[in-house]
Amino acid sequence: MLSIVLPCYNEEKNILVVYKQIKSALSGVRMEIIFVDDGSSDETFQRIIELSATDSSVKGISLSRNFGHQVALLAGLKEAAGEIVISLDADGQHPPALIPLLLEKQKEGYDIVNTRRLDSDNTGWLKRKSSRWFYRLMNMMSDVKIESAAADFRLMTREALIAYLQIDEHNRFTRGLVGWMGFRQAVVEFQPETRIFGKSKYTLRRMLRFALDGITSFSSLPLRMSMYFGTLVFLLAVVYSVYALVMHFSGNTNPGWTSLLIVILLLGGVQLLTIGIIGEYLARIFNEVKGRPHYFIRERTGQDLEKAEKG
Repeated sequence: MLSIVLPCYNEEKNILVVYKQIKSALSGVRMEIIFVDDGSSDETFQRIIELSATDSSVKGISLSRNFGHQVALLAGLKEAAGEIVISLDADGQHPPALIPLLLEKQKEGYDIVNTRRLDSDNTGWLKRKSSRWFYRLMNMMSDVKIESAAADFRLMTREALIAYLQIDEHNRFTRGLVGWMGFRQAVVEFQPETRIFGKSKYTLRRMLRFALDGITSFSSLPLRMSMYFGTLVFLLAVVYSVYALVMHFSGNTNPGWTSLLIVILLLGGVQLLTIGIIGEYLARIFNEVKGRPHYFIRERTGQDLEKAEKG
């Protein structure tokens, strides 16, 4: 059986359209379609309930609040019962018509089939450049290779999914985790479709948080860099101190505030930057050791395909 997992957040107008696209692309395939409502404030879950009432292969879970895209994706993957699981967004930008190609790749012996987004001319300059710089930076700082312009539109076999679900991190960066897991992986390129309705939920703040999660999850280099930079500033401060003493005893010192102000601001800035970097890592350690559940499910709809067939 094939499981299709779709995280949703305020996608009430897109649910039915994407559902029809999936059914059209996979006509005759035995599957379950799992929608995960990530605490939407509109009628997204009501649309899912209506679909599940007419199609027994449709399941839905509604999370108790908005936990974020990566956690909603995790919730859906935990619900999946298929031997092959495919995740994609519910906004229509991940084309369901590409799913047969992912399945063909899997038949070649791949455990994970990732996708890479090809930016069109409609993609903003800032988004294209920032994405390219981010993945370049990630691959420089981390030992794990992450595909540039990677998307959370991917196929996983049951074996790969079982391995993925053993990872219990809270600040999840799925693209990095999948790369870190290993297994035989392939990449398929796709041209993203225009969003059907609504607007992107990834604001600048969310994208920065997403990038920060990725960097802190897979690289300790910022911590090392803060130590190296602090050491450099300390050495420069020692040299400057020797210079100041020499000038003092030679009688060439003049009263002034400029140099003193520069040194104080420089040292203070380095200290605050270092404390901030350490604080980010400590915050993630704090979140992990609390051991809280990743999410809570408020409501369910639909039933397992196996139960539906037996009934």
